[in-house]
Amino acid sequence: KRLPQAIIIGVKKGGTRALLEFLRVHPDVRAVGAEPHFFDRNYERGLAWYRDLMPRTLEGQITMEKTPSYFVTKEAPARISSMCRGTKLIVVVRDPVTRAISDYTQTLSKKPDIPTFESLTFKNRTTGLIDTSWSAIQIGIYAKHLENWLLHFPLRQLLFVSGERLIRDPAGELGRVQDFLGLKRIITDKHFYFNKTKGFPCLKKAEGSSKPHCLGKTKGRTHPDIDQEVVQRLRDFYRPFNMKFYQMTGQDFGWD
Repeated sequence: KRLPQAIIIGVKKGGTRALLEFLRVHPDVRAVGAEPHFFDRNYERGLAWYRDLMPRTLEGQITMEKTPSYFVTKEAPARISSMCRGTKLIVVVRDPVTRAISDYTQTLSKKPDIPTFESLTFKNRTTGLIDTSWSAIQIGIYAKHLENWLLHFPLRQLLFVSGERLIRDPAGELGRVQDFLGLKRIITDKHFYFNKTKGFPCLKKAEGSSKPHCLGKTKGRTHPDIDQEVVQRLRDFYRPFNMKFYQMTGQDFGWD
């Protein structure tokens, strides 16, 4: 059992579960199924506890985990860096507006009596002041969170995966991820089929099984209808942060 050499650090509702499930098809990737939440909630348990959660690996295999809340956790970059400065970090990002709605949809499925998306979005609806303290909105200010990571890691150790492209062209994005991890490009087009009902790609064969595998029913939920004016307000709010994020990463994600 080894400490992970690569971690999917974010973002919530970006496509991290899909990415991890797709990656696990690779014979040289071994990953923890559940999110360990070590660097945000369980840090005081110590590295030995963390290592014990990891799967056993053979020489040449990569140990991985994913906990999407790391990306927005202040202490996480320094903690991961002190474990190993060479850790490779993967961030799956998607349009922050759809990400926020997806986040809200997930909460709504667990707590049906929460206020509407619209009322949670604004501190003051009349003035249009966005409530940036609401985590659903806070998470999507990617540029701000990334600054924190770049204090501890060089940009070349972070890979930014487009959640949109992961759905449109899973094999293409997986190619980039395999290259980044220094793995042979084993996961290709032939591993995927598109599930029209869910609206995203599924694996023809999952890790250790001969059966097709789609993500569970908690994925691909139908979003509630959100007032278009609110969506537009959010687009305007995120635009400058998105632009800054494109500059910082050298990648245009095409959200605008």
